[in-house]
Amino acid sequence: MSTVSESGVVDAVNKELFIGGKWTSAAGGKTFAVRDPATGEVLCEVADASPEDGIAALDAAVAAQADWAAYAPRERGEILRRAYDALMARQEELALLMTLEMGKPLAEARGEIAYAAEFFRWFAEEAVRIDGGYATAPNGSGRFLVTKQPVGPSVLITPWNFPMAMGTRKIGPAVAAGCTMVIKPAAQTPLSMLALTQILADAGLPEGVLNVLTTSSAGAVMEPVIRDGRARKLSFTGSTAVGRRLLEQCSDKVLRTSMELGGNAPFIVFEDADLDEAVEGAMQAKMRNIGEACTAANRFYVQRGIADEFARRLTERMSALPIGRGTEDGVVVGPLIDEAAIEKVSELVSDAAQRGAKVLTGGATVDGPGNFYQPTVLTDVPEGARMSDEEIFGPVAPISLFDTEDEAIAKANDTEYGLVSYVFTRELKRALRVCERLDTGMVGLNQGIVSNPAAPFGGVKASGLGREGGTVGIDEFLETKYIAVSL
Repeated sequence: MSTVSESGVVDAVNKELFIGGKWTSAAGGKTFAVRDPATGEVLCEVADASPEDGIAALDAAVAAQADWAAYAPRERGEILRRAYDALMARQEELALLMTLEMGKPLAEARGEIAYAAEFFRWFAEEAVRIDGGYATAPNGSGRFLVTKQPVGPSVLITPWNFPMAMGTRKIGPAVAAGCTMVIKPAAQTPLSMLALTQILADAGLPEGVLNVLTTSSAGAVMEPVIRDGRARKLSFTGSTAVGRRLLEQCSDKVLRTSMELGGNAPFIVFEDADLDEAVEGAMQAKMRNIGEACTAANRFYVQRGIADEFARRLTERMSALPIGRGTEDGVVVGPLIDEAAIEKVSELVSDAAQRGAKVLTGGATVDGPGNFYQPTVLTDVPEGARMSDEEIFGPVAPISLFDTEDEAIAKANDTEYGLVSYVFTRELKRALRVCERLDTGMVGLNQGIVSNPAAPFGGVKASGLGREGGTVGIDEFLETKYIAVSL
C-alpha cells in the first residue's frame, strides 16, 4: 500500500470530539499523538478531551434519551443495517486505517471489519425482537404485564486491540435497545472509532445518541461521567485491574455494568486428539491478533504421550511466521501495540527461562524500529512462572505437561480468570465432561476461535460480568418492568 494511500485514509478521518451530533475541538484545543506501532512515527493528532468535555457529552446523551427511546424499533434496526452496509463497502480503507494505528496485518484487519459489521447486522435484527409477556396471576384476580425498556444513557469504554469490533459490539445492542451513549475509545487506537462515528451519523443516527470522547486522560475524564449519576449503564472491555476500579466508581450510583475483562485461557490437548487439528487450533487461539486478545491461549497443557510431537509441530509453525509491518504483503506477525507491551512480554519470557523453561524458538525482540517480538514457544514451563498467572498478550506459547484428566482440569481452573478455554479430544464423553468442569464462560471444543456475534461472549470469576452478542446481548441494555393489572 503506498504512502499516499496511507496518509489519505488518515487524513479522511475527522479527529475532533463528537458531541451532540457535532464535531468539536477539545476544551482548550488540546490534542495528543496517535503513533504507528510498526514505525513509532506519529500518524496524526486527535482531540484530547477534558473532564468538562466529558460532562458535555453526557449532557447531550441525557438530552437525547427520551426521543431516542421513542424511536420505532424497525427504524433503529434500519440505521444499524445501513451502517453494516457502509462498513462492508469501505472494508479496504477501514482495514488499512486499523493496521496503521494498531499494527495487525491487513488480512486480519479486513477480517475484523467484517466481524465488526456483523454485530450491526445481528442487532439490526434483534431490535425488532425485544419481547415481553402477559400472564394470569395464580389466583386469577389480575394480570401480569411485563415489558422491556432502554436502561438509559450508557457509558461505553473500548480497548485498543480490536478497535472497530469492540465498538460495534457495544454500540450495536445499545442502538437496538434505544439507549444513548458516551463512548471512549482507547488512546492508542481512536481513529477506527472516529471513522465509525461518521458512518453512523451518515446512516441516520440522530444527534446526541452517540457521543465520542478521545482522550489521553481516561480516568480524569470518565470518572466524573460515571459518578454523575445520570448515566445508568457502563459497558467496559479491558483489564481486570481497571475493571475493578470502574466497578467501585459505579457502585456509588448503582450503575448497571457489563465487564469483559482479562483472561488466562488454558489450551488442553489430550493424547487422543487429532494433532493436525490441535496444532491448527493452537495457531488460531495463540496468534490471532498477534496474541493480543483476551481470548488468546495463555497456557498450553499437553498430555505427556504427545507433548514432544505437539511442541515440535507448533515450533515449526511458529518459527516460519513472517514478521513485519502489517501493510506489507505476506506479513502474519505485526508489531505489539507499544513499548510497554514489548517490555511485559520480554519480562515474562525471561522469568520463565530463569525458572527452567526451555526456549524452542523466538524468545527475543526484533531489531529495528517498531514494537516487534519473535513468535515464541517454551516448554517445561514451571507452575511458579509469572506467565502461568498473568496475561501474556503477545506471541508466546508456553507448554506444560499433564498425565490425567483430573490433573488437566485442576491446572486449567487454577486461576482467578475464567473467560475461555480450549479442549482438543476425539472422545465424546471426555469432551462433555471436561467442558462442563472448566470454570470459564466459553469453551472452544476442537476449535481455536470462539468469537461470533450470534453467540454470547463473556466470562466468569475475574474475567467479567454479563454477556455481549447473541440473543442475550441486547438484554444488557434493557430493564424489565412488571405492571400489575387488577381485573
